[in-house]
Amino acid sequence: QVQLVESGGGLVQAGGSLRLSCAASGSIFSINAMGWYRQAPGKQRELVAGLISGGRTNYADSVKGRFTISRDNAKTTVYLQMNSLKPEDSAVYYCNADLIPMGYMDGMDYWGKGTLVTVSS
Repeated sequence: QVQLVESGGGLVQAGGSLRLSCAASGSIFSINAMGWYRQAPGKQRELVAGLISGGRTNYADSVKGRFTISRDNAKTTVYLQMNSLKPEDSAVYYCNADLIPMGYMDGMDYWGKGTLVTVSS
């Protein structure tokens, strides 16, 4: 069974930094893309940063220059380094992966349970 487990959320003051981690585990054939989404109270879930298997990245305009997505050499863990945090970055951050489980041909969408990031002013 495939799982995505996030860690690294917490409370930080404005201007501070946090690093989120997301580890994919289970019977995985390949990972096409991994990314981070966030959802603030009363708002829709939005893409924060994405990383595809070739290494290309994309970011929401609101986080460009402040957040960096990266992955480990095994390509099963993705990180989100968040610098210069603002109160408006407060949200539950979810890890997402488009991956092919063992025994399957097509990619499937998986989500972690989320980790809360709170930025105080």
